[in-house]
Amino acid sequence: MKNDEQAIRQVIEDWFAASKAGNLPAVLDLMTDDVVFMVPGQKPFGKKEFAAAFKQMEDIRIEGTSAIQEIRIFDDRAFLRNHIEM
Repeated sequence: MKNDEQAIRQVIEDWFAASKAGNLPAVLDLMTDDVVFMVPGQKPFGKKEFAAAFKQMEDIRIEGTSAIQEIRIFDDRAFLRNHIEM
């Protein structure tokens, strides 16, 4: 596995750990400003909307699994398609 792919997989692990701990600043630090979330039944949304939804769940324990479907790396950019169950 290439170093870039390993780093991307580590970000996913760190994301779940920070989410489980309720650490919103750490989660936000792991995403770019142009991140796009695609969730069934909703329009795509970005970082600002994610943060607002996360804040509304502060009393909820977060558990989940991640199944990376695709990772593509192009020079200094990468694309990740990930199926997350919460």
